[in-house]
Amino acid sequence: MPKTKLENLVFTAVMAFVMVYGMICYNISIDRGACTNDVFLLAFHELIIMWPIAIFLELFVVGKIAPKLAFSFMRPSDRPELITYAVSFCICALMCPMMSLIATILFKEPSLGAYAETWAMNLPAAYAMQFIIAGPLVRFLFRAIFRRNEARPEA
Repeated sequence: MPKTKLENLVFTAVMAFVMVYGMICYNISIDRGACTNDVFLLAFHELIIMWPIAIFLELFVVGKIAPKLAFSFMRPSDRPELITYAVSFCICALMCPMMSLIATILFKEPSLGAYAETWAMNLPAAYAMQFIIAGPLVRFLFRAIFRRNEARPEA
């Protein structure tokens, strides 16, 4: 996927946007008891705070730890798709508790119980969002934007 620092920044920013926006919509819907049309507009109020935080965490903390963690159970010789999924799995495992803590402090009555509930509710949704929506969508967009002239073997 990303091969240069610029590509990594673009990929991270787009992935963070999709994931953070989706998770904010999810949390607002839980708080309101329903997903209504206004949820999608309300989410932008929190997005302007949480999106830069997610980008920072990914670029300077999680982005350095997740590949090391993934390669603790993957081998470089494994299929590239499986490595991508393993790294994505580790990123969610690390980002979810951090972002849940920050969201609990900023947008809820901070307590250990509120944090535990937020994290527990967000983790399955974050994995679903990453593997069903955000991951495939952002990788597709990334490939469309950063086309590579990679030689392909002819049959």
